[in-house]
This record gives sequence, structure tokens and C-alpha cells, in this order.
Amino acid sequence: MHAGDLRFQVQNLTRVEGEGSLHLLVRDGMVAEARLQIFEAPRYFEALVAGRTPDEVLDIVSRICGICPVAYQMSAVHAFEDLFEVKVEPSTRALRRLLYCAEWIESHALHIYLLHAPDFLGYPSAVELARDHRQLVADGLRLKQIGNRLLGLLGGRAIHPVSVRVGGWSRAPRRAQLLAMRPALEEGLRLARATVDVALGLTPPVFEREPRLVALHNPTEYPMNEGRIVSNDGLALAPQAWGEAFHEVQVPWSNALQARGSDNLPYLLGPAARIELDHEQLHPIARAALDASGALESIRLNPYRSIVARAIELVHATAEAIDIMDAYIPPEQAAVAWEPRPGIAAWATEAPRGLLFHRYEVGEDGKVAAATIVPPTSQNQAAIEADIAAFAPRVLDLPMDAATHTLEQLIRSYDPCISCATHFLDLSVRREATS
Repeated sequence: MHAGDLRFQVQNLTRVEGEGSLHLLVRDGMVAEARLQIFEAPRYFEALVAGRTPDEVLDIVSRICGICPVAYQMSAVHAFEDLFEVKVEPSTRALRRLLYCAEWIESHALHIYLLHAPDFLGYPSAVELARDHRQLVADGLRLKQIGNRLLGLLGGRAIHPVSVRVGGWSRAPRRAQLLAMRPALEEGLRLARATVDVALGLTPPVFEREPRLVALHNPTEYPMNEGRIVSNDGLALAPQAWGEAFHEVQVPWSNALQARGSDNLPYLLGPAARIELDHEQLHPIARAALDASGALESIRLNPYRSIVARAIELVHATAEAIDIMDAYIPPEQAAVAWEPRPGIAAWATEAPRGLLFHRYEVGEDGKVAAATIVPPTSQNQAAIEADIAAFAPRVLDLPMDAATHTLEQLIRSYDPCISCATHFLDLSVRREATS
């Protein structure tokens, strides 16, 4: 350690896929180390699915996340259907996009209004925000409620849904059931469009960098369940082939695996990546909102502007949900027949917070022998550390409370699973003498 080094310690960064903290080592006014330490105990989901049938796996992996259970089910069900060569009906495919729309609505509404907006408006939490901006918080809660209602209708329940099955559904909704929700989705679309204006009105800290962005890309639709894995530097892979360009690494300061590209450099997933790589595939209403905002470049360059990207995707999800409802014809059967086969089942879909990759080894008995699940949070962790290291010198001379707030706000920019505590940083500075 050098004389004059500063060590910033951000303790108890809670509910970041569990628990974590941030440690910064500042040397000569520059950040020499930025470590996002996730010290959550192992949860063993990859071990829990070993020996299970594919449909049992779908129910188990939905428990990984209470905010994004659909994402885990979708990556898994597409992986198994790809291996087993299952062809689902068009109505089933549409219903799965509708289920994902519901999750994007509730997740993005939660993040924008309850977790991230208070940072910009100077409040420690949504509770304090509601005292002065009651209607703003009420609108966010209403959007989340609409998403949860749609999740419950399609999935059997809003938290950890149970209706998704290999080949289709345990039960498909009737057309009248979906259309009964249409007025709520129309209200949701109105609120989502207003959310874009809210997000554009929030002033972000000044910060720009050029990230490597990764997302699915489908030339005919905005990516959710299907597409190739692409990047802004020319990558193009099948959704099964994540491992050809990326790999996981264990870092000594975190219980969560990180991910790197083949060049060992970090990359960024999530709404900003999707907006940059897939804006031409947005629903026309969402594309018009993006064009009118003039925010495309700032979404790419400034991580604090991810709140605008989420607002645009909120418009997309509500608008597409209405279109799917209007065109819906129930499938002839809830699920098509299928037979298991041994091999590797792998797929990637787009969780609200970014690309989620699953890989399963299926044995001769049709059960899972081994599993690898790579969530967007672990893939984003290295990019978060890199952005913190680049940004932190701007706040080192600020009062401790202001520095803490700005770093909190940056961390909360990336995804709801990192952002789900509204005031989680206990920042301290220790000056170390020459050893």
C-alpha cells in the first residue's frame, strides 16, 4: 500500500442477488481497484435441478427470482424444446411473449418508480417520495399491479408462476379472459407513455463511456424469447452458443461468478444494450417515443440514462401486450406431446435486466444430470466495477453523504436485482499509512 492511499468501503450493499458491498482503493486521485463484493451464501439451484424432469426444472428455476421468474422459465423451456425438437403452436408462442411482457411491465415499473426515481428526485426511498409526489408513486404502483395481474392470469400466480410446461401450458387462457384485461393494459400504455416523460425529466450525473453491449437480436421483433446473441462490435451467435464467446470466472472477492468475453473484457447487458442494438424492432409506439426523446446516444453512453431505456421498454411491453390480446386465438391443445432425448439443452432469453443463459445436460433417463445458469447480474458485475472505477474519481472530493448517494445511484442504474434496497450503502473512508 502506498502512502496517501484512500480505501473506500461500502458495507452491507444488501439484496444484490443477496448481499454485497463495494470496495474502492484510490491511489493518486485515481481508482486502482473497484470490487463489487457479493458475499451471499450459495443457493444451490443448479444442484437442486439435478435428477429432475424438465417440467420439474421449470417450477424450480422460477423460484430463483421473485421479480423475474418468467425469465428463468423461458430460458429453460426453450432450451428443452430445442433439444427435444418440440414445435409449439403459434398461439403458445404468442402467449409466452405476453407472459414476458407482463414481467417486463411489473419489473420495469418497480425499478423506475420505486427504486431509481427517488435517487434523481432527492429522496431516500419511495415512501418519502410519496409524501410529496403521491400521484407519481401511485402511477408506478398501478403499472406494477397491471403487470402482476397479467402474470397471475397467464401463470397461475403473479410470483413464481406455475403454468409454463414443455410443449405449452398446463392451462391456456380463454380469449375472453385476456380481453377482460384489455382496458387495464390501455391504462398501462397511457401510464407507460407518461413514464417516458418522467424519465426524460430526471437529470443524470454527467458521465460517458463506450461500453461493449450484448443482447439478443431478432430482425422481426424486439428480443424476448428468441434471437441471436449479438454485440455492438460484431458478435453474432445462436442462442445456444453463449459459451463460444463468453465464460465465467471466479474472483476472490465475490461468491458470485463473473463473466467475460473471449478477450477477458467485460460487457453490458440490459435495457440500454437492447435499445441500442434493437431499437428498429421496437413496437411503433415505443419507437416513436424513443425518436421523440432524442435519447438514443445518451442511453448508450451514460449508465444513469438506463431509466429512460426502461421507460421506452415499458411502452413497448404494454403496446405489444395489447396487440397480442387482440390477435389471440386459443391453442387447440394446451401442450403438445413430446419425448425427452439425451443431449445438451441450451438457450438464452432477455430478462428485464438482460440476457439470461441456461445450459442443461439431459441424460438417457430424460432427467437433468447437470446445469449451468448464468444470470444477467453476474454477467454485468464486471461492467459495473469498470464503470464505478471510471466514475468514482468525480465524487472523491464530495462530502461523504453526497459521494455515497451518487455511487448508490450508479449501482442502482443496472438492474432491479442490484437495486432492490433503497438505501443500502454505509460508506467509510480509511487512509492507510506506508507499510
